[in-house]
Formats: sequence, C-alpha cells, structure tokens
Amino acid sequence: MARFLRNLYRRNEPPHEPRRGMLMVDLASAETALGEPVLSDEELAGLVCAFESTGFTGSIHWYRNLDRNWHLLADVVPIVRQPALMIYGDRDVIPRAPRLSEFVPRVEVVGLDCGHSIQQENPQETGGAILTWLEKQDATSGSNGLLTGRGVASDQMMS
Repeated sequence: MARFLRNLYRRNEPPHEPRRGMLMVDLASAETALGEPVLSDEELAGLVCAFESTGFTGSIHWYRNLDRNWHLLADVVPIVRQPALMIYGDRDVIPRAPRLSEFVPRVEVVGLDCGHSIQQENPQETGGAILTWLEKQDATSGSNGLLTGRGVASDQMMS
C-alpha cells in the first residue's frame, strides 16, 4: 500500500508512455518512484493508514458499477448547461476528454504544468485558476461578489 501511494503522488515525472492497461499495476510494483514526492512522509503515512483500514473498495465499486450506471442514466440528457471549469494537468497520463465541450458547452479549460494530482502538485496555481474563473463568472452574473466571496476569503486563499 505504501509503495503504491508513494509512487502515485509524484510531481515533475519525466514524460513516459504507460504500458497499455498497466498504469496502476506499474505504479503498485515500481521499486523506484519517478519524479519528486508531493506528500511529506507524515502526509503519506496518514494516507497509508486510512487506506489500510478502508482499502480502495469505494473507488473500485464505481468502476464495477459502470454498466448499471449507464442503464440507470439512459434517459438523462448528458449535457451540463451551467458554466464549468475543467482543470487538467498537462503532464497527466490520463488524456484530456476530446469531446468535453459537446457535453459541457460552457466549459472553460485550463491546463497546469503538473500530472494527475493537480491540487496537491500545484495548490497555489489551482486555487488561482478557480478564483480567476469565479471572478469572471461573478463579473458576468452581476451578483456583487456572492460567488467569489470577494474580500477576506478570496484574499486569504491567494496568500
């Protein structure tokens, strides 16, 4: 468990093409982690402790249930009409969704120089992208700062 999580939470990994269908297996079995750790030893120990007691069951069940979800949502129109922000890691091995704007027509896409764990790898840039996007939404909605919490809260997030 510790090796898998240590290998998973990395930044500045050299670009590499994962073996098809083997990304998680390779992460779990790699003796030497690529890149730099995102988490401190203490943070990693906390994650290891949590996952050793609960496992990955909840996450795995989502994938096991994909067919059922597909059938349950068959009559739902899969279009998100609200404004949305999608932040990608430019070095994520999970590819960007090429048809995202077909299903989320009002999406703004931002890419950050990181891998999959965007908020852990680049917390300041992630917070800044979210606040900038919220301010744009706020400016176009005329809500007088209700969306962004202008003032103390947004200023504290940026410092």
